[in-house]
Amino acid sequence: MVRYVINRLVFMLISLFILISATFFLMKAIPGNPFMGEKNVSPEIEARLMEQYGLDKPVFQQYTKYLGDIATGDFGISMKRLNQDVGGIIGDTFAVSLKLGAVAIVVAVIVGVLLGMIAAMNHRKIIDNVAMILAVLGIAVPSFVLASLLQFYLAQEFGWFKVMGLNGPLDYVLPVAALSAQPIAFIARLTRSSMLEVLHADYVKTAKAKGLNSITIMFKHIIRNAILPVVTYVGPMTANIITGSVVIERIFGIGGIGKVFVESITTRDYTMIMGITIFYGLILMVARFITDIAYVIIDPRIKLSNGKEG
Repeated sequence: MVRYVINRLVFMLISLFILISATFFLMKAIPGNPFMGEKNVSPEIEARLMEQYGLDKPVFQQYTKYLGDIATGDFGISMKRLNQDVGGIIGDTFAVSLKLGAVAIVVAVIVGVLLGMIAAMNHRKIIDNVAMILAVLGIAVPSFVLASLLQFYLAQEFGWFKVMGLNGPLDYVLPVAALSAQPIAFIARLTRSSMLEVLHADYVKTAKAKGLNSITIMFKHIIRNAILPVVTYVGPMTANIITGSVVIERIFGIGGIGKVFVESITTRDYTMIMGITIFYGLILMVARFITDIAYVIIDPRIKLSNGKEG
């Protein structure tokens, strides 16, 4: 396990280095500079701004400096927000996105697993068919479309919720529903198919033959083994929900990191774009790492050798 963890950490560092390098050079490949769109900016002022942010130096020199700054946790200064540190902005706005994402993750896992279990226990019955129809709709309808529909009907037409903002518990309902709909559908399908396979496994039949009660069989044998595919999915899902809230935050006017990311793209704020991209990538890597470790803990039968599952 120790060797596996070390190998995974090394792999994460290599992946992070590649992401940082790719993000930096992609930003440099974009024609122009962040100050070209500013109104009434003379060539002299533009040149001074380029010098202030180090954009007048050779690209390789900028690259090595950026790597050194990132190594110390310094994401630089925003090019559009006066004297504001990118790391500080990410820290402040990510707290909002994290709250929204955490609620959506909990809802997705609980509702998805329950829906999948109900469908599996009522295989080929009306409940199973209804659950799978809902799952297909959840996968088919994009989150931004669902968000717009929920906002129009439940907020604007019926007035049950606020259209914009995130100030109270009820304000979480619509954005969480839009964010968690697709993960719920995936988890429900995974749980259902996995449970159907486990229900017909020999060890479940043996447990029933031994006279074990239904609750013991369900929690000790069925759920524990059926939940493994869900655990595998939860890692990427966690990162996708948190990083995928960009459009949802924009639609509902939530001041999270997603909203800042969209604004930084429209204003060509290079340091902010690079900082948030790297931060998002780090979230995805950490989520996958935690998922791999959790997978082994839940199922001790999985052996690790040379940093690989076997």
